Amino acid sequence: MDNPLVSVIMPAFNAEDFIETAVESVIAQTYSNWELFIIDDASTDTTFSKAEKLAKQDFRINILQNQNNFGTGISRNKGIKAAQGDFIAFLDADDQWKPKKLQIQLQIMQEQDASVCFSSYLQIDENGNSRNEIIEALTTLTYQKLLKSNYLGNLTGIYSVKKLGKIYAPEIRKRQDWALWLEAVKKGGPALGIQQCLAKYRVRKGSISRNKLEMLKFNFNIYYKILGFNFIKSTGYMLVFLKEHFLVKKKQVKKIK
Repeated sequence: MDNPLVSVIMPAFNAEDFIETAVESVIAQTYSNWELFIIDDASTDTTFSKAEKLAKQDFRINILQNQNNFGTGISRNKGIKAAQGDFIAFLDADDQWKPKKLQIQLQIMQEQDASVCFSSYLQIDENGNSRNEIIEALTTLTYQKLLKSNYLGNLTGIYSVKKLGKIYAPEIRKRQDWALWLEAVKKGGPALGIQQCLAKYRVRKGSISRNKLEMLKFNFNIYYKILGFNFIKSTGYMLVFLKEHFLVKKKQVKKIK
């Protein structure tokens, strides 16, 4: 296997309780040729100082700082712009990777000549305890399937810059990760899904997954404003989304003991 550089993009806002654990999960990767960009989005707690301390301990960690709070989309794009890697991966400051995450994905992507890859992930609560639920990745994720609902966990996603160029997120505050992966899959072909659980997603109080009405509004904007569908087509896709989200997508949630 070649030894490509992976750029890891980590936006962070008031994540003082979680950022050290998130960064340590990158440092613990069995695959070591990575660079990490932490983008502090004008945090008002100790996130920036903790990130600086971590960066002093590992030359692969870089800190970028927003003077104003711009949101996750703009912050991620700032990291993508600075990235030098052959691959780009994402990890929010409150989530975690398992140690072999990059090693497994890079090996499979190179063996199968894939442009986009993602995996299953475990859900944890705010305190880091398992919720005993794994969100299982589809083995193959087409653009048409991804249009119906976001089946790609951003904390597990990785794409090839060599194959796709740099894919940026629209500069909106919510659901911009879905839009990014839609563009990547549309450009690069179906995403390769790995059933193995390679990451841990922290479900926090007030997260968008818990606020269904807010989620619907942001999803409609993806169809209508970002993808440019007309109102009727966007409304039609929202009906498809609702069916997919509440009747089909729940099959990807696997209870574990």
